[in-house]
Amino acid sequence: MVKTRKDEVPRLALLVHPNVSFLTALQHSFEAKGVHSVVARDLPTALLALNQHDFGMAVINSRVTEEGDGWALAGVVRRMFGRAHVAVTCEEKSVLSLQSTINHGLNQLFDKNTDSDQVVSAVLSKMSGNESLIQ
Repeated sequence: MVKTRKDEVPRLALLVHPNVSFLTALQHSFEAKGVHSVVARDLPTALLALNQHDFGMAVINSRVTEEGDGWALAGVVRRMFGRAHVAVTCEEKSVLSLQSTINHGLNQLFDKNTDSDQVVSAVLSKMSGNESLIQ
């Protein structure tokens, strides 16, 4: 179990995406920036990870198993880790996806055209104080 002091935001990322190649690319991009990650391709694995670690950031696809289940998972991450940076990737940015991002209190939204390095750079820059909701 990865734990940090109570006043610190952990430098551990939860990455949830059904596509193994994108998931691996995200993991390598985070590792290149010095951030360890826990990866999951499905909801049971993601829930197990949430039970065992404290996360400072998460990147979750809006569709893990079925359409929209990633939004619920991202909402759970937001509730569990209030200071974490929670981002969602989706097929395309639409009014509905922007609305879901706002309604779940999430930090960023990325569409499928955003590559893993851009996602990681945007998440880490946001965590360091630069403000941006949509990439």
